[in-house]
Amino acid sequence: MKQLSLDNLRTFVTVVDLGGFAKAGEKLGRSQPAVSLQIKRLEQQLSKRLFYKQGQRQLVNQDGLNLYKTAQAMLTLNDDIFRQFQPTSLKGRVRLGIPSEFATTLLPSIIGEFGNLYPEVSLEVTSALSKTLLDDKQLNNFDLVMALVDPDIQVEGQVLLIDKLVWVGDRNLAKGQTNLSLVLAPDGCVYRSRVINKLKQQTLRWRISYTNADLSGITAAIKQGLGISALAKSSVPKQLDIIQHNHLPDLGTIKICLFSGKSQHPQASGKLAEFIKSRLVHSN
Repeated sequence: MKQLSLDNLRTFVTVVDLGGFAKAGEKLGRSQPAVSLQIKRLEQQLSKRLFYKQGQRQLVNQDGLNLYKTAQAMLTLNDDIFRQFQPTSLKGRVRLGIPSEFATTLLPSIIGEFGNLYPEVSLEVTSALSKTLLDDKQLNNFDLVMALVDPDIQVEGQVLLIDKLVWVGDRNLAKGQTNLSLVLAPDGCVYRSRVINKLKQQTLRWRISYTNADLSGITAAIKQGLGISALAKSSVPKQLDIIQHNHLPDLGTIKICLFSGKSQHPQASGKLAEFIKSRLVHSN
């Protein structure tokens, strides 16, 4: 039976995350030819090309994107197994910045287990818009920041997931709407900017009926029939439905990234980063 090399898969994921063979080699401590050889061996095993050339750059193709998500899950499972058998003597404080929608939908699945495994690590969580969290003055206040980034922007952070942006609402209340009412976060929100830019390219009439920075407030407004909104698919709460109508434009994708600061407790920060990545990948 054929077996994929986890080492080759980790190199592949690193290349996609960092956007290049050379950058991946720097992070992994390998030469660019060594990285290229690992990718070539992986392509040979799968009988598929995973990248295409654009100028001097190697860009991931659709087959590569299809593999990326599964490879992330395999690596996360591998790392989880090792983590289960490691000592639990971590101590310290971790300051996490995270968008409110993920604080509501992702963190609850993390905090309990992380707290049980590492009871001497204290978590300080701040919820805010990604733009606010990534501000240079704010970034230094965190050990870890999870944030949303437009897919065409290169960042120093680790790409956890390339997620789809979806329309969300109450399916029963959204039926038959011709004039679109929107429930959005304030200016500076990635979702808000994407929605408005896409709708400006349409002939559909729309208006913003309600603005709130918190997911619970947005959810309550939607359930009261004030309109629909947009979220990363991985952050959609159970109370809301994904809405699909011909008159609603496709919203494209978004990168969910994790940024590491200069932590006084890097081991504790690293473990929390592993938990976040694991839960995010497994939730999709």
